[in-house]
Amino acid sequence: MENRKKLLTAGFLTLIAAGIGFAVRAGLLDVWSKQYGFTMTELGQITGGGLLGFGLVILFAGLLVDFVGYKTLLVIAMACHLISAIMLFSATPVFNAAGKDAVYNILFWSAFIFAVGNGICEAVINPLTAAIYPEQKTHYLNILHAGWPAGLVLGGLIVFLKGSVGWEILLATYLIPVAMYGFISVKEPFPQTDAQQGSISYGGMFAKLIGPFFVILLIAHACVGYVELGTDSWINKITGGILKSAFLGTALFIYTSLLMTGLRFFAGPIVHKISSLGLLLISACTGAVGLYLISIGDSVPFMFFAATVYALGKTFLWPTMLGVVGERFPQSATVAMALMGFVGMTSAGVLGGPGIGYKQDYFASQYIQEQAPETFQRVKAPNENQFLVFPPITGIDGAKAGMLADNGESIVSDVEIAGDRIEEEEFKGLRAQYKWWQENKEYASVDAEPVAEATLHGSRMAIRVTALVPATMAVLYLILLFGFKAPKQVPPEEAEEIAQTGPAEY
Repeated sequence: MENRKKLLTAGFLTLIAAGIGFAVRAGLLDVWSKQYGFTMTELGQITGGGLLGFGLVILFAGLLVDFVGYKTLLVIAMACHLISAIMLFSATPVFNAAGKDAVYNILFWSAFIFAVGNGICEAVINPLTAAIYPEQKTHYLNILHAGWPAGLVLGGLIVFLKGSVGWEILLATYLIPVAMYGFISVKEPFPQTDAQQGSISYGGMFAKLIGPFFVILLIAHACVGYVELGTDSWINKITGGILKSAFLGTALFIYTSLLMTGLRFFAGPIVHKISSLGLLLISACTGAVGLYLISIGDSVPFMFFAATVYALGKTFLWPTMLGVVGERFPQSATVAMALMGFVGMTSAGVLGGPGIGYKQDYFASQYIQEQAPETFQRVKAPNENQFLVFPPITGIDGAKAGMLADNGESIVSDVEIAGDRIEEEEFKGLRAQYKWWQENKEYASVDAEPVAEATLHGSRMAIRVTALVPATMAVLYLILLFGFKAPKQVPPEEAEEIAQTGPAEY
């Protein structure tokens, strides 16, 4: 198509919007923790809810692409992004009026609707890019997905303004690329899918996916979602905690995202040398090493080195997985990529975000109960959190930890600003936090250090355990490399047959 560069640009902009929203939300976790009193598990559920919505909608929208078309779905995505932004501005008034549980629902559903828009975009742009660049699918899918880390860079820079600009405004900045991709989507013509052209039936697309190769790909991509998106929703906060500087945590996040953005433009030559599956194997091994190094880091130079290794590991995973699908299942691309996106995002939302939050709470609460049990009784959250079948735990209350960290300066300032209105219903949440501070400030000098140490221990251990996920991926890629090796320069039909039937003699 003559306008394929414009369509690729629109897809690139959708991922910039998604990246900005994701990065700014990740950079605001400490603000929400202190302002609203969320535990790590609750923060993980908020970020995870967004990723879960992303995954569910990728599947649903991917199944609709062949019926509705690319253009209509992108317009619907634009509307979802707008609704999500509008919801953000009610969060603080809702907290003041109804408390923590109510604002949790606002933030969760805003993230969910934002992710619905992202999911629709993802379901469209991947098969669209494979269709308009059939000769270099993996290369252009990597270029397309450079929009994601580019958005993370922009979002990371925006996060530096927290404290001087309202967090609601910062998070809503993703609407700028939304308006740009919306304009292109409305104006430009889009191609038809293979099913719309009648070259394959809907049932035929599913039939071509049946086989061990695609099943293993799905399992591997669930791991990709966990280790890339699940970890990225926390990495800013965790590295900032390790380095005892939110600024440095954000700087590391921006640095790794810049590295990813640049590297994704060079996927084509790398794949040409070592194959898509070879690149995935090397990436998984590198990612596992990078996560472990982050978990043991204790200095700025070492953490930049560890983050570099981690970034090199995760850079090519997601788009190259989609490239493998496009290469092996070219006629089933819309359905196959929808299933891959669903599995990856659902894993990040159900397992990655909440799981890493749970692991932080688990190791932190275990540590502080052993080292300072009396402190734990004062700072523990009022409710238990549970993750899947793992035992329920009581984490450290984020608001209490925040008050100990700054010796109550923020809460006292907020109460002074509220003035005589502090007794009004809309300041119910603020009153409860201030009451706790007044009752416990005499223990602040005793409690501050063990709380900080426990939080740091929980972060390190959570990342260390997460390193097992890319190690598992490496095993899966080895199976695909040696069990389903396709000869070079085969027609699409033969590549699909190899993926369905497994090993063959050549």
